[in-house]
Amino acid sequence: MKKIVVGILSIAVILVLSGYSSADHLSHSNITKPNEKQSEADEPLTVTVILERVYLDGGVSEELLEETIWSMEDFWAQYEDWQLVYQDEEQLVFQQHIDDISPLLKTNGYFGINDEGVLSIFNGKPDQSNNIIQSFFQIDIEKLESRQHELLKKGIKVGTKDEYMNVLETFKTYTTSP
Repeated sequence: MKKIVVGILSIAVILVLSGYSSADHLSHSNITKPNEKQSEADEPLTVTVILERVYLDGGVSEELLEETIWSMEDFWAQYEDWQLVYQDEEQLVFQQHIDDISPLLKTNGYFGINDEGVLSIFNGKPDQSNNIIQSFFQIDIEKLESRQHELLKKGIKVGTKDEYMNVLETFKTYTTSP
């Protein structure tokens, strides 16, 4: 309910800044008081909506939508599982944290170590790419078994959240002391 009230007030600000301040428009406005029943608007409001999905690995995907708002109640209900993080007169940005790894990581992500011995995720195999997606912590290479070191140099494919978490947990024990 709090998100809806904040959203309704936010759109009210957008409408006022857009010139919807005359009494003529207010009588047909699609903005209501928080406890008042929402009615359909005579004139729709068109805004750009950006949906950001933030994944465990730090990856962010964006979806761009053009929304025509006839009913504020319906609009905010549609995005009740999203957090409003930015808005202006023309656009609203909603964000959602996803308890999974990003599609990029699922298709082309590999754990490895960079030249400084930092556990990182690469877009592609570490020996073929310097395209680091995310870095984690310094690994004490001398503590690693030779086969673990070779695995990290070649790259460990990551396709699921469980694999991602298991690799992080496994190599956390090999971090260097500060």
